[in-house]
Amino acid sequence: MRALLVVNPAATTTSARTRDVLIHALASEMKLDAVTTEYRGHARDLGRQAAESGEVDLVVALGGDGTVNEVVNGLLHAGPDPEHLPGLAVVPGGSTNVFARALGLPNQPVEATGVLLDALREGRERTVGLGLTSGTPGTEDEAVPARWFTFNAGLGFDAGVVGRVEQQRERGRKSTHALYMRQVVRQLLGDPHRRNGMITLELEGEEPVEDLVLSIVSNTSPWTFLGNRPIYASPQASFDTGLDLFGLTRMSTPAVARYGTQLLTSSPERGPRGKHAVTRHDLTRFTLHSKVPLPLQMDGDHLGLRTSVTFTGVRRALRVIV
Repeated sequence: MRALLVVNPAATTTSARTRDVLIHALASEMKLDAVTTEYRGHARDLGRQAAESGEVDLVVALGGDGTVNEVVNGLLHAGPDPEHLPGLAVVPGGSTNVFARALGLPNQPVEATGVLLDALREGRERTVGLGLTSGTPGTEDEAVPARWFTFNAGLGFDAGVVGRVEQQRERGRKSTHALYMRQVVRQLLGDPHRRNGMITLELEGEEPVEDLVLSIVSNTSPWTFLGNRPIYASPQASFDTGLDLFGLTRMSTPAVARYGTQLLTSSPERGPRGKHAVTRHDLTRFTLHSKVPLPLQMDGDHLGLRTSVTFTGVRRALRVIV
């Protein structure tokens, strides 16, 4: 098997020594080329080169969810073709690793490498669905390039939190769950739109749903992890279905307390619910419009401000080794 290992040297939970051990273990089982990323977007470029070369059977992403997202966008640059494109394997090296954990992989890189090697020997793989965002025709964001996401996206509040975390990381702060929680509080205090929602959901065959303050799009479940605790915004979301949406029309202090508690105590059987909650399951295509530019995040990366985003759930988009 010919494989490309894409290594993010800034991955928060792997040392240089650990990466060397993992590379040696993988190289013992396959013909491996290991490349260390040098700039933002490098993993995407490497994924695209692997897809276009026709000489690579497998791309292994060693890093966090951001690295995985870049590799996926490179692999699917010309669109999904799981029968002919290289497969994807993930060795988690970030602080949260939602995609890898949602696939059922261990959160420790050494253990995950062992599972990966066993899967390759036994031929274990699955084809998963992905989410795709694009600019909405007829809007000022029409020309925004399409982009894939693996586990979640969000327009509005949660993307604002992601943006605040990225600002802190640029200042040298380590990405931790405590850092995320502090930025949630700061976003609550500083978000001018949390009482009057700016977002409208447009879904074919339904009346528009207006005044959403929060809009979380899930491609799988759980939505994220708080340490070892999985958080389920849309418990029914799955790699085998379309996209799920969870929205809130109010984020007053009582509403935040209620829905925050429900998220923290959520389970695969029960997610947040109530009169201010908007939920949709297994969507193929829908659009979120905003009255003002709002932040957009995908797979935990802040992508700037948008006023309109069209989401598409694409089934059986990528072959993954599990």
